[in-house]
Amino acid sequence: MFLAWQEIKKEKLRYGLVIGVILLIAYLIFILSALAQGLASQNTAGVDSWQSQSVLLSKDANGNLAQSMLTKADLPSSQPAKTDRVGLAQGILKAGDARQSATYVGLEKEAAIRQTIKLSSGRLNQNDQEVVLGDSLKQSGFKLHQKVQMGLSQDQYTVVGFAKDGLYNMAPVVYGSLKDWPSVKGVSSDFVGSGLISQQKLTEKTKNTEILTKTALFNKMPGYSAQNQTFLFMIAFLVVISIVIVAIFLYILTMQKLENLAVLKAQGIPTSYLVLNTLTQTILILLLAVGVGTALAALTGLAIPKAVPMTFDPLLMTGTAILLIITGLIGAIIPMRIIAKIDPVSVIGG
Repeated sequence: MFLAWQEIKKEKLRYGLVIGVILLIAYLIFILSALAQGLASQNTAGVDSWQSQSVLLSKDANGNLAQSMLTKADLPSSQPAKTDRVGLAQGILKAGDARQSATYVGLEKEAAIRQTIKLSSGRLNQNDQEVVLGDSLKQSGFKLHQKVQMGLSQDQYTVVGFAKDGLYNMAPVVYGSLKDWPSVKGVSSDFVGSGLISQQKLTEKTKNTEILTKTALFNKMPGYSAQNQTFLFMIAFLVVISIVIVAIFLYILTMQKLENLAVLKAQGIPTSYLVLNTLTQTILILLLAVGVGTALAALTGLAIPKAVPMTFDPLLMTGTAILLIITGLIGAIIPMRIIAKIDPVSVIGG
């Protein structure tokens, strides 16, 4: 440890450049991870807040709850407790000059989902033609007690509250009455909803319906899987780059001091000590780089505007930091093998 630290202190510029490059990669990985989690949350926040476990919807909807439509004949004869019939409709929310794409979620008065809605202001809708908007719609100019129009309906709806985590498939949620859903969706009263959402496991389905778990529903959302896989690929690629950079820098540094290492070996310094010194140097470099990168990411999280969909999860950041350090140590294998195979006679003699 002493020799490793003294060498880093003596060659500040050289090791500073190594730390700086790894720091930037670590910082970029943290930002991408936060962005990936933030975008994923915008797809799933609403369904997660409903504490749902399984969903029943029509087969023709291809797993997209917003495109599903059920008739009375499609509903199973029995349903477990805390199972709600919901109606989803994607459309434009309008009020004066304000326009915003949104997802209408129609619920029955006794729906269990209503108990999971956390309000930031106002109250839950109690009557038909009353709506609760997702919090993010405040930034678009929508206000309490305002009259709004939604989707294909020509009716006026009164905003009575704003809800936290009001997002579905990256669109703000508009909670309203299931009775208003057909007019918002622009369908006849023959359709009774988009599906059943249950906080328990659904087992009974009819001929034209299918049952999905919450995870399967997320994966069927347009763009959700592709988005997550893209970010995962980018992060994995950056981790591989960090391994290569550590290996290249340590290899160059090892080759530059090859004669010094050979002299130390000739003086009787054990190979294990020299290998351990390189390993210690690598750990110190990674700890400094990843530590500063983590701090910068945390400061970015405090400064970033709320409109930017980034979620900095301390647990995820800690796990990512540990992964970076572990994978970075892989890059030290090549220089450690070189040190282990140094022949003092051939190096000094040459």
